[in-house]
Amino acid sequence: MASIKVKFRPSTRANREGAIYYQIIQSRVIRQLKTDYRLFLHEWSEQRCSLIIATGNRRNYLQTVKERIDWDIKRLQSIINQWESKSVKYTADDIISTFHNQSNEQSLFNFMQSVITQLQQMGKQRTTETYRCTLKSFMQFREGRDILLEDIDSDLMLMYEAYLRSRGLTKNSTSFYMRILRAVYNRAVEKDLTANRNPFKHVYTGIDKTIKRAIPLKAIKRIKNLDLSLQPSLDFARDMFLFSFYTRGMSFIDMAYLKKKDLSNGTLSYRRRKTGQQLFIRWEKCMQEIVRKYNDTQSQYLLPIIKPMNGEERTQYQNAMYLINRKLKTIGNLIGIQLPLTMYVARHSWASEAKNRNVPISVISEGMGHDSEMTTQIYLASLDTAVVDKANSMILNLLSDV
Repeated sequence: MASIKVKFRPSTRANREGAIYYQIIQSRVIRQLKTDYRLFLHEWSEQRCSLIIATGNRRNYLQTVKERIDWDIKRLQSIINQWESKSVKYTADDIISTFHNQSNEQSLFNFMQSVITQLQQMGKQRTTETYRCTLKSFMQFREGRDILLEDIDSDLMLMYEAYLRSRGLTKNSTSFYMRILRAVYNRAVEKDLTANRNPFKHVYTGIDKTIKRAIPLKAIKRIKNLDLSLQPSLDFARDMFLFSFYTRGMSFIDMAYLKKKDLSNGTLSYRRRKTGQQLFIRWEKCMQEIVRKYNDTQSQYLLPIIKPMNGEERTQYQNAMYLINRKLKTIGNLIGIQLPLTMYVARHSWASEAKNRNVPISVISEGMGHDSEMTTQIYLASLDTAVVDKANSMILNLLSDV
């Protein structure tokens, strides 16, 4: 079977970028496949035959190059496997020719990977992850076999939907994958890479109502009053849960990236990382108590979720979310609630309590920063911040009275 190696050719001129190329060996014949990926000598490990991704202004670029190399190697390996399955003689030149032909034919895998690369370069980490997850799922469904954009039809999508359901995914989960594939397909149509054949017209792309994930105010009161002084990890998880509730159900990722400069003149302002919508929250005493408890004078961040100047913010946020949610489940068991306690429960609980107190749906939507395209709630015109702050103060006062 043919083999593939990733190689780096340094520039003959000092302080200039060299080039990545692939060495393909078949029947002891060696061929080279050029790429347009450029690196400096110090960004390549000859011993490991891989990129060195350090912190700095080229980090995102290098991460993108690594992903493109990984994707190219997968494609080359898939081409080799296809030739092997034919049980016919083939050469290294055949592998390279097939690789170039597939690139020119605009396949789904190639086009979607280019979209993912673009999202990565734009800094849209969360969207990048969901697109990458969808591509991985669809590749598993296709058993690694790519498909041309023009060959995507409603029958294929129906089969993919059936495949997802057979693996135990819910209706909302299958819809999640379908909506991402539809967005990629629509982008290809906009670029005139394929005609629109409406392949998603027979599959479900809506959003069903989910199981209620809110807990009553009495349960939040019990969480608040727990004595966790001898269990600092549980204490921290509890504080993060309460901070989310206090701030109108702020999502954990938005909490993680809050900076001290976002708090000014008694108002906390931030943009939702999911939608880009800017929100303003009146600063309350209960919020200040948590921030003061974990104040780090060396950090630019308001909460101790991301360590300053580490360069691994996304990884730190994800690890913290995993650990906090695990500790919250323990807290849930301590107060005897059957619902698995997570950070998302705080968001649901604020919205549920606001609705129970007859706060208008439009105010709730404004307070939580709902995007009209991402929620089933009615999202009306922007309201005066004071209306939302009044609703939040009312809920926090009720908490102390329970």
